[in-house]
Amino acid sequence: MELSEITAISPVDGRYANKTAELRPYCSEHGLIRRRVTVEIEWFKALAAEPAITELPQLSADALKVLQNLDDAFSVDDSLRIKAIEATTNHDVKAVEYFLKEKFAACDGLAAHAEFLHFACTSEDINNLAYALMLRDVCNDIIEPQLRHISEILRQLAQQHADQAMLSRTHGQSASPTTLGKELANTHHRLQRQLGFLSAQEYLGKINGAVGNFNAHCVAYPEVDWPALASRFVESLGLKWNPYTTQIEPHDWVAELFHTLSRSNTILVDLARDIWGYISIGYFTQKQVEGEVGSSTMPHKVNPIDFENAEGNLGIANAQLLHLAGKLPISRWQRDLTDSTALRSLGTALGHMLVSCASLQRGLGKLQVNAAALEADLDANWEVLAEPIQTVMRRYGLENPYEQLKALTRGKRIEAEAFRDFIAGLDLPDEARQQLLQLTPAAYTGNAAQMARDGDKA
Repeated sequence: MELSEITAISPVDGRYANKTAELRPYCSEHGLIRRRVTVEIEWFKALAAEPAITELPQLSADALKVLQNLDDAFSVDDSLRIKAIEATTNHDVKAVEYFLKEKFAACDGLAAHAEFLHFACTSEDINNLAYALMLRDVCNDIIEPQLRHISEILRQLAQQHADQAMLSRTHGQSASPTTLGKELANTHHRLQRQLGFLSAQEYLGKINGAVGNFNAHCVAYPEVDWPALASRFVESLGLKWNPYTTQIEPHDWVAELFHTLSRSNTILVDLARDIWGYISIGYFTQKQVEGEVGSSTMPHKVNPIDFENAEGNLGIANAQLLHLAGKLPISRWQRDLTDSTALRSLGTALGHMLVSCASLQRGLGKLQVNAAALEADLDANWEVLAEPIQTVMRRYGLENPYEQLKALTRGKRIEAEAFRDFIAGLDLPDEARQQLLQLTPAAYTGNAAQMARDGDKA
């Protein structure tokens, strides 16, 4: 059976392929090979630019042009050629070296110096940099913009519904009112904080040989300042140099990145579950999409499937991201291969995350606020005003205010008239009494509306 979207084992390459296709240039086997080629070419160029390495002279303009074209024009067919070489070598990075040597053979300015390809490198020198470039690019180009888009949707909704009062439900029970906009602003603020961490994320790399000490480098060219050269090279790729490693870069920064992504996902799970709950109690309705079916047997249903899909995919993404964050920084002695095996699944984790982002954006776009339901719920829960009444009583020194309100309201539904009768009998200054008598659940929202509007400044 040939591989296609309908025969793929993984849903990110099958059912959800249209939502994850933009990850393919980054996280596929081709995406990894493509970046390995970049690293090999750039390392060759860095060696040629080092005056002390006299056996590799500075490259001519023609040779540099050939190298640049090799990098810029690298194609899927080139990756397939490398995979064909790998079928013989049984080594993926060595296959890249042999592929480039084939290309060098066709250029007079490069053929004689082909042995400086992969010079003094272990495979992990190439791989750690290729993965760092991959993760930097995919986060900057796709993941961060998707999260920012969701955050912007939440910001706009928070502004739009800043004044819409709603009943809070701490422990699932009626509680002091808030506004719908303030609750959405909370999630926006949380997500913005994680985006700050993501924007500041460092992407580290190393190119220091078999066990991180420049052993072979120092024997071949003892006069070269290899740490300085390696640092310049890594930073020329837009990465941060890590001077202390074994054979592998320890991947602590990858764990930091994946923890940031998983925290972002957890915030979005919290949002999806809350919205799901608000839909279920009628605070939101959903715009109907022509032709959609909610249930195969119950025609009336408009299910909150976008939020359910988002929650499910975020859970899978986090299971993988947190496994990688816990696994990758651990390596037996100077190196074992478990990190290499585990890293190959990062595209799957990011794919599930991308699917969830699409679901959330679609779901948020279908929400319609049911103001009547929100207002009816507030009007049915006057007991939430026990809090401000007993707090004002405390201010003016009345005896046992908490206990009085507890006796009046705990576990009971209280009508507006009962509250007004209670307030009328309190020994309060007239101004304070009138303020309490004017209070309603819908008006008891503190500074929630202002906080929702101020979310832009947070």
